[in-house]
Amino acid sequence: MLSVGNSIFYRPKDKQVHADNARLNFHLGNVGDHIALLKVYNSWKETNYSTQWCYENYIQVRSMKRARDIRDQLEGLLERVEIEMTSNLNDLDAIKKSIISGFFPHSARLQKNGSYKTVKHSQTVHIHPSSGLAQALPRWVVYHELVLTTKEYMRQVTELKPEWLVEIAPHYYQLKDVEDPTSKKMPKLPP
Repeated sequence: MLSVGNSIFYRPKDKQVHADNARLNFHLGNVGDHIALLKVYNSWKETNYSTQWCYENYIQVRSMKRARDIRDQLEGLLERVEIEMTSNLNDLDAIKKSIISGFFPHSARLQKNGSYKTVKHSQTVHIHPSSGLAQALPRWVVYHELVLTTKEYMRQVTELKPEWLVEIAPHYYQLKDVEDPTSKKMPKLPP
């Protein structure tokens, strides 16, 4: 879904409120943008890849078909190298950790002024207004990409627990990177 860019949802001028509400339905529970995209794909799959479902949810059919083609290619590659594909859509922490394992260099921490600072480079960034987490402002996030418009925005954002960065990428993050600078307390690491 990330490979098809930001062309999943569309907003017709005469139905912007309906389109926004349809999009927000996939973000219920502040699950983050990556998991919302997974919900979109799985919901579409449950309808047997219905074109009508896409229209009703203001989703680009062509983008979804491209995402399905890419997924099929990836499944084929896994079969060729004899890796069994398993998933549990209810284990959100496992899904988030999987996302972090690919995007760990793209992490950011919330600042008092509502902006974020990237963990390794202290770059000031903001959650893109189109994100399902734009109003939630989680303390720690991982993001897919940065785009520069009037500000530097993070696109496709998911909340994380800071200790996961050290757990998943100990070669990149140390405890001092995820310590809370205001309290000087370090998060507990799993055993």
